[in-house]
Amino acid sequence: MTLTRVQPMPLLDVPPLPPLRVAMLGCGVVGSEVARLIIEQAEDLRARVGRPLELVGIAVRGSDRDRPGIDPELITTEAEELVGRDDIDLVIEVIGGIEPARSLILAALRHGASVVTANKALLAADGATLFEAAQQAGADLYFEAAVAGAIPIIRPLRESLVGDEITSVIGIVNGTTNYILDRMDTAGISFAEALAEAQALGYAEADPTADVEGFDAAAKAAILASLAFHTRVTGADVYREGITGITPADIASAHDIGCVVKLLAICQLSPPVLGAADRRVSVRVHPAMIPRSHPLAGVGDAYNAVFVESMSAGRLMFYGPGAGGSPTASAVLGDLVTVARNRLRGAVGPGESSYAARPVSEIGGVMTRYHLSLEVADRAGVLATIAQVFAEHDVSIETVRQNGRGAGAQLVIVTHHAQDAALSATVRALRRLDVVREVTSVMRVEGD
Repeated sequence: MTLTRVQPMPLLDVPPLPPLRVAMLGCGVVGSEVARLIIEQAEDLRARVGRPLELVGIAVRGSDRDRPGIDPELITTEAEELVGRDDIDLVIEVIGGIEPARSLILAALRHGASVVTANKALLAADGATLFEAAQQAGADLYFEAAVAGAIPIIRPLRESLVGDEITSVIGIVNGTTNYILDRMDTAGISFAEALAEAQALGYAEADPTADVEGFDAAAKAAILASLAFHTRVTGADVYREGITGITPADIASAHDIGCVVKLLAICQLSPPVLGAADRRVSVRVHPAMIPRSHPLAGVGDAYNAVFVESMSAGRLMFYGPGAGGSPTASAVLGDLVTVARNRLRGAVGPGESSYAARPVSEIGGVMTRYHLSLEVADRAGVLATIAQVFAEHDVSIETVRQNGRGAGAQLVIVTHHAQDAALSATVRALRRLDVVREVTSVMRVEGD
């Protein structure tokens, strides 16, 4: 047999693949970290995407600030001009707020760029407009970094669990408030002292209102509920209470019943009573006592965690750092790689899913339990009078504990589950009783 030598094919001079061009809006704590990662991990990102990613411009408010590791030639104050360029493939938005972020994202989508954003406030206020613009443009809108920092929760709700029926999403989604409440519990300090610590560590802004009053968590709750229940939920639909009124006495009371106080984002789908058509969505953010045995009770420091319940998968827990430049940048880069891959395939990821269009319940229709602390006159018949008020509002008492003697006494009451409207009406009626000197504390009890 004669063997024939096969001549090797000549190597072709293949030109390098052109990069995908990336523009970024904002260069603060998160943006500067994103830019650093794009530059320093260029080769790894090229291998993961299949094409180079080239950062071609960063829009900022003022160009006079020193940004180590970032080429000053990339910096521009002309954000509208940057997103209006026809050669931009991908836009990262990390400036936050409603405007000019909304106008800039819409302009980027109109010019065909896919968008990665961390803007929870905008998504909660007007996500529908952004999704519609992305759909019309045939572009991606990804936002993993908008909720819970580095924790992958958006994609599981949007993709991994999309074939399941999610019934509940309960989370600690604000690291600042979790740090404050954790320190009040573990160190026995006041709200003001814990807040000062959080500010010194960089966990809280100089103006912490958005965090401690629950606005940040409410925006994230709206996003989670929209994804979980295929219903448009805005920040305005979310019942909200902050933690500024939490006292060491509240923390101690929670400890007495084996609970810990957390600021919770609670998104729930009501069970079918008359059929699937009557199901409603409830979304609320407020401090609550939860049993120390609950998975969320052990989430300390500035960490976040989201607890998901679904019909088929059962109970799932997502846990990790929920804020900060590096964790949030990790989520942004994950989205960036995904939308870049989609771009090369000529595909887009999931858009808005709001087909269920379920009504959102008011807080009064939610089933919950109350923990009440009352300062009352210490005389015969007081407990019977108070119990009568609960009975008149069809609220059942689970436990009663009395502390103190002398001129007055303290009653600590925990109710059974009832509608929040009935519980609130009960509290209002108690405040009108002559034998009740003061209702010193009212807090919901969740997670059992």
